[in-house]
Order: sequence, then C-alpha cells, then structure tokens
Amino acid sequence: MSRGYVTTRQVAALAATITPRERELLATLAVVRVATGAQLVRLHLGDVSARRARGVLAGMVARRLLGRLPRRVGGVRAGSAGFVYTLDVAGQRLMNPERTRWQRPWPVGTPFLAHSLAVTELYVALREAEAAGLLVVAGFQAEPASWRSFPGVGGGRMVLKPDGRVTLRLGRYEDTWIVEIDRATESLSTIRRKCETYIRYWQSGREGEVFPRVLWVVPDEGRRDQLLAALSRLPADTWQLFTVALTGDAVPRLIQGAGV
Repeated sequence: MSRGYVTTRQVAALAATITPRERELLATLAVVRVATGAQLVRLHLGDVSARRARGVLAGMVARRLLGRLPRRVGGVRAGSAGFVYTLDVAGQRLMNPERTRWQRPWPVGTPFLAHSLAVTELYVALREAEAAGLLVVAGFQAEPASWRSFPGVGGGRMVLKPDGRVTLRLGRYEDTWIVEIDRATESLSTIRRKCETYIRYWQSGREGEVFPRVLWVVPDEGRRDQLLAALSRLPADTWQLFTVALTGDAVPRLIQGAGV
C-alpha cells in the first residue's frame, strides 16, 4: 500500500480481508495506543512461531494497519520484539470510523514512551489473568479516555488525568479502579497535589455513591514507603480512597477487590 493517503476504498478492502486475530490486535492498540512487539505477541500471537508472529506484525505494518515508532525498547538486541507499535492511518480509520482526522505514528520521548508502555503492561497482565479465569476485564481506559472533568472551587473546570481506569468483574461483584503508574520520576509534592485533586474530584460527587479506589503502582519497596508516608499526611477521612502496590503485585491487588 502506498505510504501516502489511505483512501476510503482501501480501508473498505482492508476491513473485508483482515483476520479476527488482526482485528483483536488493532482493538488492543485502540485502547492502549502503544505496545511493544513482545506485548502484542503475549496477547495475540503466543500460539504461533516467532517467525510467524514477526510476519503478522510486518504484514500489518506494510498495509498501514500498524506503524512502528522510531524508538525501539531494549536496543538492537531486543530484535523485532523491541519494536514499539501504534495504529497507523488505516488502522485508525478502521478502529475509529467516526473520526475525520488521522495522523501518522509520531516520535515520542523516552520518559513518555516508558510510562505509556507501563500502562500497556498492566493491561496485558490483566488480559492474561482473564485468560486464566481469574477475572473479567469489563472495561479499560487509558489516557485520554480515562480523563474526567469536574467543577472546581468557584465553579471553574478541573480535569483529573489518571493513567488508567479499570472495571473488573470478580464473580458476582464488579469493581472500578483508577490507576496511577508511578515510575519514581515525580516529586512527592507532585504526588500529593495529584492526590488532593482526587480528593476534590471525590468531593464533587461526579462518580455517584461509589467512588473508584485509586491504585498507585510503584516500582520498588522504597518508593512504596515514600508514597505511603505522603498519603498518611492527607486528611484521615480520605485515606480509604488510595492504596499502593508494587508493579508485580498490581494484578493480585486488583483481584483482591476494592473493598479490601
């Protein structure tokens, strides 16, 4: 397919020929925006050979369903698994037919990319837990779909910008969580200000009677202790809004349920 404009006829032809596996892969990127080749293989191509998986991804790139970002994760040694993928123009048009403007994959900075891929990793881990029968992922929103606006002091508009919003079904129960992926790159004063925004959002009543629990996912025990200390300085009646878990413990903590 030409690297120029993707016509409506070309999009229609693609829609008629893509496989269910390819459509599921596109749907994943419509949710999380970016993913490494390794993450996409875990979710959608784990039952085929590495050579076949590379062929599927390369074929989707050639048809402009997927685009590779210029930056590769893990260096050259990571091979094709280290490529970072997003929806290219044809993939965007298939997944978001109501939109009228699309853009080619864009260069992004290392911190932004690392943070975005950490959100994707949580999504992948949740889907793997779902495949294992541990839960049902009823909903997952990454930025900017996870953002919420609410009235602030004096009637001004405020916007809460969580990294993700997750709804899980656990047996007869359904829990909604707001997720913050902390990579220990923000100051504790910044963390505290964001928590104060959460408190104002909670006080606004926009979520109704049941407010989602806010899960901070942190990289190590030292950072966990720092966040717990920062949270302890918030008003005592707001402590129940927040919980903290290490990266490897995030999915088990979500499985425990929001009431724990």
